[in-house]
Amino acid sequence: MKNTNNTDSMTPLERRASMGLAGIFGLRMLGMFLILPVFAIYAKSLPGGEDHMLIGLALGMYGLTQAVLQLPFGMASDRFGRKPVIYFGLAIFAIGSFVAYSAHDIYWIIIGRSIQGAGAISAAITALLADLTREEHRTKAMAMIGTTIGMTFAVSMAVSPLIYQAIGVPGMFALTGILSLVAIFVVAKGIPNPERRLFHSDTEVSTARLSGVLKNAQLLRLNFGIFSLHAAQMAMFVVIPSALIESGHMPESQHWKIYVPVMIFAFILMVPLIIYGEKKGKLKNVFVGAIALLLFSQLLFSVLITSFWGIAATLLLFFTAFNILEASLPSLVSKIAPVSAKGTAMGVYNTSQSLGLFTGGAVGGVLASFGGHVSVFVFGAAMSALWLVLAITMKAPPAVRSKMYHVQLMDEVQAKLLSEQLSALSGVYEAVVIGSEGVAYLKTNMSGFDEEGVARLTTA
Repeated sequence: MKNTNNTDSMTPLERRASMGLAGIFGLRMLGMFLILPVFAIYAKSLPGGEDHMLIGLALGMYGLTQAVLQLPFGMASDRFGRKPVIYFGLAIFAIGSFVAYSAHDIYWIIIGRSIQGAGAISAAITALLADLTREEHRTKAMAMIGTTIGMTFAVSMAVSPLIYQAIGVPGMFALTGILSLVAIFVVAKGIPNPERRLFHSDTEVSTARLSGVLKNAQLLRLNFGIFSLHAAQMAMFVVIPSALIESGHMPESQHWKIYVPVMIFAFILMVPLIIYGEKKGKLKNVFVGAIALLLFSQLLFSVLITSFWGIAATLLLFFTAFNILEASLPSLVSKIAPVSAKGTAMGVYNTSQSLGLFTGGAVGGVLASFGGHVSVFVFGAAMSALWLVLAITMKAPPAVRSKMYHVQLMDEVQAKLLSEQLSALSGVYEAVVIGSEGVAYLKTNMSGFDEEGVARLTTA
């Protein structure tokens, strides 16, 4: 069996594919994040924009159509090819952006945001990335996408008020539409064509494994968590922009003076805690602590929403908790999910995230309309409290890391035999060989891992 698992760095082709597709992924997130700090203020200048319910729908509709369509888009990429599906999704995203750009009332912005979300290409992008990277570098490539998303969010919070001052919200929509069209050209000319298109269990959803993932109580806790986190985030942005103006008389074009230091210090506080959790096997402790901090921030918002400096300080607490949870949740999913169903587990996780975005916008808008600002944070606190209970009672995840090894294509009998041999090695927590993919998926302990034994078996 040929083994390509080694310590070599990525090839130029792999680096180009990873960086290019991470950029495309970031573009989609830019379309969602960029308007968050300013949209609630801009909407008041539109017919219907005084209604918080409609503001919430405009913010959240992106998540609903994305949740509904991202799994079908991934399956379509298996049948029709990765790039054609990505082109189609980017074109839809661009159309939605231009619809929102030309909107003269809140209703057409809701329609535009719905169309934007319908360009749900995340599953197709990760599948193409898997086609273009070797197994031993796939985790690194996926980490590049995760890093890009985090950076896009932080940059969006910082520059959104400045861009709003320069070109307004319509200009933001036009900008993301133009960038989406440019992205089509980048995918066509800058991203290599895969030599072959395979199903990858680590990045794609398998309908055969979907039932097992949906019945896994530990994964359901994490899915509820990402749902709650993004619901609280989206609900918050229905009211926070206006609250900053009302409490501090700071125009929206100056809000970057709050968001920039908040995002910088939240990142500084997050990094050592994540490293501690991963290196010391204390990820659950850090995770539960961050949820408690999230709950505390929601309660503080409800008390300090009329205090400018109270809002600023609480934003730092919120985004510290948000960053820790956003970084640790995918790691927990990877550790807990069956090794052969990681892609399916992540697909359900991503859908839960998108549904949280929609729910937060919709519910936050309704509560702000009928109960005022405080009720929005009571909702966030209630969601966080329930999540905290679920997290405390969650089993501590095993201190493992995922590894992939290339093996030759084989039948089910051979794959089962090799899986059993790999599972018997020291330090191997779980091993599954999928002969049709030519890949051995392993979860290994942090120490005592018999890597030489794995190499011997996969090259035999």
